[in-house]
Amino acid sequence: MKLTFISIIISLAAVSVLTLQPSYLIAQTQRLIQPTVQTPITNPGCGEVVRGNVNLTANLNCSGDGIIVGADGTVINLNGYTISGPGQQSSKVGVVVPNNNNIMVLGPGIIKNFQTGIMTTGSNNVEIKSIILKGNEIAVFMTGADNTQLKENTIENNSLGVASHSTNGASLISNLINTNTLAGVTLVNTHKAILAANNVEGGQNGLFLDAQSSDNTIDMNNVMHNSIDINNANGLAPNINTDSFADNNCLVSNPSGLCIGR
Repeated sequence: MKLTFISIIISLAAVSVLTLQPSYLIAQTQRLIQPTVQTPITNPGCGEVVRGNVNLTANLNCSGDGIIVGADGTVINLNGYTISGPGQQSSKVGVVVPNNNNIMVLGPGIIKNFQTGIMTTGSNNVEIKSIILKGNEIAVFMTGADNTQLKENTIENNSLGVASHSTNGASLISNLINTNTLAGVTLVNTHKAILAANNVEGGQNGLFLDAQSSDNTIDMNNVMHNSIDINNANGLAPNINTDSFADNNCLVSNPSGLCIGR
């Protein structure tokens, strides 16, 4: 059980390179032929490569991928609408951000029923705010990405809430991360992340960091009613991988002593 969610993350990190190559090549090709000034997109279709300001005006019910970001500086506004996928076992992604920087994905709105709700891979400075992500295998998956920001999202009823693989500088601030069966937040080979003021409940592990994750700051989170609320590498002392834990409200930690008063 300890390795189940790590295996999922590593497998998806490997598979995503193959899965995303065609979409990424399409995005790169279209980026070269598009003019600098773009007309705002108001009705993107499933699987469409988008750039500029993108505003949903209706729900998207997708049998494949949802929206694929194709240029730096793209802003996607869900505007209260829903992007739905073909199911957790489909290998499809709701919003793909492949090797693009300074991206915003903004709610209100819902992304549900994908293998991955939002995936950032090889990207820098992606902000994900005020989204409901539910019923996905992984709600948010960051791989090889730097400075991804998650703020004020509701992440519930997924297998994994937030999964980070080989990333730097991620920040998770004021998110509700509840009833994700395997784990709320999992950091694998992740460095200098900041997790603060999040509510994480109802999983096997609330917050999990593996032994290769270092220099992460875990402060002032409410992590309750998980089998293990905070798990630093299945019991590794935080000073060994130089992770910092302070003022977290939780009941069970591994090793002990990571919760307030425990």
